[in-house]
Amino acid sequence: MSTSVEKYSKRGVRSSYISTVIGISLVLFMIGLVLGGVFGLDNVQKKAKESLQGDLFFKAELNEADIKQIEQELKTWNEFSDVTFVSPDRAIEEFSGTNGNKEDILSIFEGENPLPSTISFKPKADFATKDGMEKIKTKLLSSYPEQIDEVNYDQSSVESVNLGFKQFVFLFLAVALLLIIVAVAMINNTIRLALYSKRFTIKTMQLVGAKPSYIRKPFLMQSILQGAVSALIGIALLMTLFYALNNMLNSFEISYSLETFLLLVVSLMGIGIIITFISTWFALNKYLRMKLDDLY
Repeated sequence: MSTSVEKYSKRGVRSSYISTVIGISLVLFMIGLVLGGVFGLDNVQKKAKESLQGDLFFKAELNEADIKQIEQELKTWNEFSDVTFVSPDRAIEEFSGTNGNKEDILSIFEGENPLPSTISFKPKADFATKDGMEKIKTKLLSSYPEQIDEVNYDQSSVESVNLGFKQFVFLFLAVALLLIIVAVAMINNTIRLALYSKRFTIKTMQLVGAKPSYIRKPFLMQSILQGAVSALIGIALLMTLFYALNNMLNSFEISYSLETFLLLVVSLMGIGIIITFISTWFALNKYLRMKLDDLY
């Protein structure tokens, strides 16, 4: 009889532990979706910023060799992700690619190429802002006052890239904050229900003289393990979903750098462990303060 009761009790403990882990995992999975969206959006924003392009136009007397020398110097600057020399032939080919046949365009100018040699540059993401581009422009004109005639870039594109992504980031962060609040409430309730079944064990340990710190220790250690296991399951579900989306949708690709992926993993792991630890701590204190009659 006692053996069957013991088996039933162990089965109940395992069932409670598994259901708690599954519940926390699903909540962390939802948080991971939002955080993954935020980190993914940041990655897209970085690529969009670094796709912005500016052009350097030089004074008429400057020859091609001097311009190429400036190109090599600019490649050492920290502000640029890419610097490219554009010859007149390449410029006319790019221009004719969107505006018609190359020969037709040259015929208008009696066979002579009207486009000068230029240098195109792409800023690094940190400098792809209104102030950043102005600083680049000022630095270029002050560094090459006798060579550069004009620094040209699309100001409206710079502003729209930064403003548009800021709005999306704020929206994602607001959703993430709301979801974390809901997650705290759900995980807290899940852990309280799990500890409710152990309230008599907690009170028995207290009645035989066990100190609160001694009682808390195994439960808190278990909460850390639960948070870590739940986070790993949530991350696995998240990666499975991303992998499935990348394979099912040809026009849709989710990719993260190693640093971003590690940040996502650490964030979910931290959220899972911290929330389960704090929820367990407060739930334990509640049962430690309760009188024996109030447990029934």
